[in-house]
Amino acid sequence: MLRITGLEPDPRRPGAVRVLVEGRLFCTVHERATAAAALEVGAEWTAERSASAGRAADEEAAWRALLMALERRSHAAPELRRRLVRKGHPPEAADHAICRALEVGLLDDAQFARNYVESRAARGRGPARLRRDLAALGVARAHIDAALAAQWAEPEDALGLAGELARKRARQLAGLPLEVRRRRLLAYLARRGFTGAAVSGLVARLLRDA
Repeated sequence: MLRITGLEPDPRRPGAVRVLVEGRLFCTVHERATAAAALEVGAEWTAERSASAGRAADEEAAWRALLMALERRSHAAPELRRRLVRKGHPPEAADHAICRALEVGLLDDAQFARNYVESRAARGRGPARLRRDLAALGVARAHIDAALAAQWAEPEDALGLAGELARKRARQLAGLPLEVRRRRLLAYLARRGFTGAAVSGLVARLLRDA
């Protein structure tokens, strides 16, 4: 019967433990997982222990992948979970990594939504576009609503940004027939995330004044 012959701290990964079976590396798990998986030096390497260690190793791999992803940029929790699964991590391991990140404060969808709206609004994106983008990332509607309200307390508040974009775009369309300019301005603003009667009125006033 095979036995666990070593549980060694991984020198490259703080908090991780390498599991040795008959002197050979089987997997790397988080140090807290050794008790849950009943891993101890001298214990028989049963099929049950092997399966438990394998699940713990999957969880540790998903956690490390999550940390690497967050080093590159911030993520919403649902988006990051999808990313982990696409990269081949088992869904259960991805769930474990996401829950662990939420517990220690590495993920916060409400804050992510606020930062996303603030940074993208500065690049000229409007509320409709931001709502679509955040929904596609899996952010809850309540977080989206709160983030948009923090940026624009009233829907009309976004018209200032829409007007700046429209005036700049209108200069590029000068010389075209009036109806063509109107259609292109409305389409341009819609792509940016500005829609509705108020935006149509803004474009009409801009073209009239021009």
